Amino acid sequence: MAHKQRTVMADINMVPFIDITLILLIIFMVMSPLLVQMQLSVDLPRAKAINTTAEDDVIRVEVLKNGAIIVAEKKISAAALEKELILRMGKANKKTILVQADKEVPIQNVVDVFDVAKKLGAAKLGIGVLSKS
Repeated sequence: MAHKQRTVMADINMVPFIDITLILLIIFMVMSPLLVQMQLSVDLPRAKAINTTAEDDVIRVEVLKNGAIIVAEKKISAAALEKELILRMGKANKKTILVQADKEVPIQNVVDVFDVAKKLGAAKLGIGVLSKS
């Protein structure tokens, strides 16, 4: 009777490692859209100091939660914002645009105002906060 020599198998079985890796990949692929869709709730801070910029160089833009925009106490639509800012800024582009938004306003509305102001060449952009009472 011939005896076969038995040798120790030194290969690493990679199949369980690949299975676990693929399962983790699937879990991360499913979870990543859910994490991206989560919204951050941001409460605007209250400031103790008041801005000392000259009032004639500041154009105040208020964004309301119903989508309306108020520029220097004049209510306008989002479509008319660019025309109104052109009139307010005139040829002097050294004006500061101060955007004040309600807490419930989507951040995209504020970013849209910033985009229009930057497109028109505003010198500075700022976010207004409520003064601490």
